[in-house]
Amino acid sequence: MAQPSLTRIAYQTLQQGKGLVGLAHKGISTKLMELLIPEAIPETSPITTDLLLELRDSAKSLEEIDWLEAERGLYPKNLLFDVPWIEWFFKYPLVWLDMPSTWKRRKKKHFQDLPKTINKENYPDYYLQNFHHQTDGYLSDHSAELYDMQVEILFNGTADAMRRRVISPLKEGLELGFSSNNFANYKVLDIATGTGRTLKQIRSAIPEIELVGLDLSTSYLKQASKYLNNYQKSELVQLVKGNAERMPLLDNSFHAITCVFLFHELPSKARQNVLKECFRVLKPNGSLILADSIQINDSPQFTQVMENFYRIFHEPYYRNYIKDDINLRLTDSGFVSIKANSFFMTRIWSATKPS
Repeated sequence: MAQPSLTRIAYQTLQQGKGLVGLAHKGISTKLMELLIPEAIPETSPITTDLLLELRDSAKSLEEIDWLEAERGLYPKNLLFDVPWIEWFFKYPLVWLDMPSTWKRRKKKHFQDLPKTINKENYPDYYLQNFHHQTDGYLSDHSAELYDMQVEILFNGTADAMRRRVISPLKEGLELGFSSNNFANYKVLDIATGTGRTLKQIRSAIPEIELVGLDLSTSYLKQASKYLNNYQKSELVQLVKGNAERMPLLDNSFHAITCVFLFHELPSKARQNVLKECFRVLKPNGSLILADSIQINDSPQFTQVMENFYRIFHEPYYRNYIKDDINLRLTDSGFVSIKANSFFMTRIWSATKPS
């Protein structure tokens, strides 16, 4: 058997290190919350040793797929190591400083503690939440600056590996749906783009492609612009403020659409509205690639993990989402050739707008 390369060993070591940091952070912060504000501790079901082992095996499978797809050339191997360590080093203390206010919101069940400067009429009601008990929800520069690091901690260093699962079906959809062999002729939209992490993954894999990101948060779009548009050798990514239920975009204008970690934060009606809008703005033969949480139907072995998730974090629509039939919603919206696969905590759907 061939020995793993130094690059692979380095990647495995990085993933193990990020996992340990995530576990340590959650363990210490939980102990502190128990000591300082015990009333804020949510009621959860204890995770068994067997379930922990199953989670570990699933995470290892994700790591294996991530490495193999880089080996196959779907994206460069340096993307596996794309972590802004220096930036996060200086921001990490802010995560701890933010915790007391987070604990107080948990205790008081105060879920709409948002900046007073925002005009609430500009946002749908379901968006005006402190998702994950996050300070300011998604509506401040402070929130946008900490978000990526908080998500990496939440998923024990696997967030980017899960995001990268959209790349293979995205490339496949473009190659099967359109005749051009030049990716520069294609235009891809990422909805709920947030800080632009998914767009960064796509651009690294397909540097010549035209990219557009859409999000409701000005603060997150500003963070995405800093993150994406400071490379002189890369084309500018167009960033648009808008609601995915009513996108300010033309019919039949994109060859593909990606959407990562949005649907579990939408009420059911909004999910359907977003899918209909995706169908509208896609070109015939265009592909929609969705990435979101696993669901009870496809990953029943992790039901306890999913149920604990909405108990620990403020995710008001997650309980409905994990029982929702996304395949049926895609069909009802007009999509065909629907495929779905699960990778650790993420489910990936791909679907096509018929010609």
